Amino acid sequence: MILALESSCDETAVALFDPARGLSAEWIHSQMALHEKHGGVVPDLATREHLRQFGPLLERVRTEPGFDALTHVAVTNGPGLAACLAIGVAAAKSVSLARGVPVVGVNHLRGHAWSPFIALHAGAPADFERRIAELLPHLGLVVSGGNTILFSLEADRRIQILSTTRDDAAGEALDKGAKLLGLGYPGGPLIEKNAANGRPDAFDFPRGLGPRDELDFSFSGLKTSLRYLIEKMTPDDVQARMADLCASYQQAVIDALIRKTRAAARLGEGRYRSLGVSGGVANNRTLRAALEREAQRLRVPFFAAQPKHTGDNAGMIAFAAWADTTGVDRDSGLSLRINPSAELA
Repeated sequence: MILALESSCDETAVALFDPARGLSAEWIHSQMALHEKHGGVVPDLATREHLRQFGPLLERVRTEPGFDALTHVAVTNGPGLAACLAIGVAAAKSVSLARGVPVVGVNHLRGHAWSPFIALHAGAPADFERRIAELLPHLGLVVSGGNTILFSLEADRRIQILSTTRDDAAGEALDKGAKLLGLGYPGGPLIEKNAANGRPDAFDFPRGLGPRDELDFSFSGLKTSLRYLIEKMTPDDVQARMADLCASYQQAVIDALIRKTRAAARLGEGRYRSLGVSGGVANNRTLRAALEREAQRLRVPFFAAQPKHTGDNAGMIAFAAWADTTGVDRDSGLSLRINPSAELA
């Protein structure tokens, strides 16, 4: 039985995972309303909120069936905001001491990488090892406000990074685009909402594609292109064309993600047995549909993280602590340290 804690940014999250059944309980305290008026996450406010919320959440989890059978505490120890990570690690060590169980560190990005398989395990826990073996090597895409990463999850469960972004992450580009359009925070869902009634080909935004087999992403030119376009329009014109602007801007992001994923699959020469997406931007329904079509083209199964596991959550940390046999820091114990700049490796 694994208790997991997540506090890498602005979500305070706790989860219980039983390998024989799956996630038995999980809670997330969102700070979105707190940070919305500031247009983004304020680290000092996020840290204080974590301090307020971990106590009540841990009190709730103590009453859950199975908590007395706790064998491990797993906690995100990077990457993320340093002070926020420190609160989570301190809370995890406290539970470890109180319950006399080990504490293990989990890379937040590896949690995202494994999150598409949480539902696979839940459907048949006893059969998970056989089923996951049939799906590896896996081609995965982590796409969020801070990261855009193409990776392979190999048969031995090691992760190999295939590409990252040279500048802005995809989610960051969507958030900045929304800010330029005056839509507010968080920008990605607002762009998607406005794009629903727009034409994705109304405006020609750059895709930042580079050479045919170049896998790295670049979204800074897209943001700049939107800014220059808006400067040529009146405020009334922007409002009148908002749906088309959002649809075209969103499509440029999605096209770049799809084409790089397709290039990675081509360079892999047919060795990938599944395709997946995770991270906050994975909630975008247009992106999910496009990636699912790509999986059909490649004739491999498609796995997308469930919406409740796309953002920062403890469920994916608990699951990765169990399933990820190569990337979990199992030896540090109470000497576990945070690593705010940790990479997916």
